[in-house]
Amino acid sequence: MENQTVNNNDEVEIDLGEVFHLLLSKLGVIILSGIVFCLAAVMGTMLLITPKYESTTKIVVLSKQDSSTLTNQDIQTSTSLTKDYAELIKSRTVTEGVIAQLKLDMTHEKLLKKLSVDTPTDTRVVSITVTDTDPYTAAQIANAVRDIASKHIQQVMDIKAVNVVETANIPDEPSSPSVPKNGVIGGLLGILLAAAVVLIVYLTNDTVKTPEDVEKYLGLSVLGTIPYSSKMGKKSKKKKKRHA
Repeated sequence: MENQTVNNNDEVEIDLGEVFHLLLSKLGVIILSGIVFCLAAVMGTMLLITPKYESTTKIVVLSKQDSSTLTNQDIQTSTSLTKDYAELIKSRTVTEGVIAQLKLDMTHEKLLKKLSVDTPTDTRVVSITVTDTDPYTAAQIANAVRDIASKHIQQVMDIKAVNVVETANIPDEPSSPSVPKNGVIGGLLGILLAAAVVLIVYLTNDTVKTPEDVEKYLGLSVLGTIPYSSKMGKKSKKKKKRHA
């Protein structure tokens, strides 16, 4: 099967079968390129990229009309207000309170970049996640945000209590970067790059190699061929040396 492309009014035929066999013949080089790029990506990730750690704490906010009873309306109201709670958690009042309490050397904007608040659909649970290069600091900030935000939510929303579902832990493993993921991406990139180089060399090589190429590209009939012998090449070299 052949696919034809036209460039500068010259018809160039690409034999897909030949391309397949070409790539197959260079399979070792292509795989080696993938391995090299994979190792480079792994080493680069481990040596050049600073790992980041995530620590998460969870709270549940329940709005009660009556302190002794819990109705379906209370649950629905609390669920619909979780996004409001998320905005309050990210408010300047909370972030600046955390910065002052922990004596952090950062601004409100910088702390917001480390902070993410998730409110899953149809739940009253709010997840507070902090990302930092130090696992202990990540957990410390997450717990401080939770404590200060809980008081802020109670004051603003007139809620009696915010319950802690889960305390922020000190993570053992970094959340990013992913060494295996970057290694796979690097390996695939190396394979694609090597295959692309092989194809470019093939497409730009206009050397006539066989009698069929002469008839195909030049439109000339081949009357005969002279076989090349390595011995003849050696003899001609010896004659040249003698004449010299």
